[in-house]
Amino acid sequence: MRIEAENLDDYITKCPEERQEPMKKLAVAIRSNIDPNFSEGMSYGMPGWVVSHDLYPDGYHCKPSEPLPFISVASQKNFIAVYHMGVYANEELMKWFLEEYPKHSSKKLDMGKSCIRFKKMDDIPYDLLGQLAGKMKAAQWIDLYEANIKK
Repeated sequence: MRIEAENLDDYITKCPEERQEPMKKLAVAIRSNIDPNFSEGMSYGMPGWVVSHDLYPDGYHCKPSEPLPFISVASQKNFIAVYHMGVYANEELMKWFLEEYPKHSSKKLDMGKSCIRFKKMDDIPYDLLGQLAGKMKAAQWIDLYEANIKK
């Protein structure tokens, strides 16, 4: 479900009412932990954090006019999703997350390559997602992206 919004806060106000508070908590968790060199904005119809063209002029290889994405959040039809590109690209970070998740939730992890899905709003481990957001600096993400993803 696509929500037309100008920024994260606007996006949250346009989410279904039962999703607004979880999305606010998710935003606080990420904002409180993420490297300030990431910029908050809208990318591919989702609010998130990116490496701006000021820091990485090449932009995203799929669409160089777009800044390099790092984390996005979205209220999808059946779940809230956190898309974390660093988890997809860094084995150590993925291992850390997989080991930490059971310490923060008794629910089975529903995850794709970079997508972490939460069907029940009460199951979102905000603290863990905040920690995950803070595990990688913008400069580290650029280096990892250059070495492993950008072809």
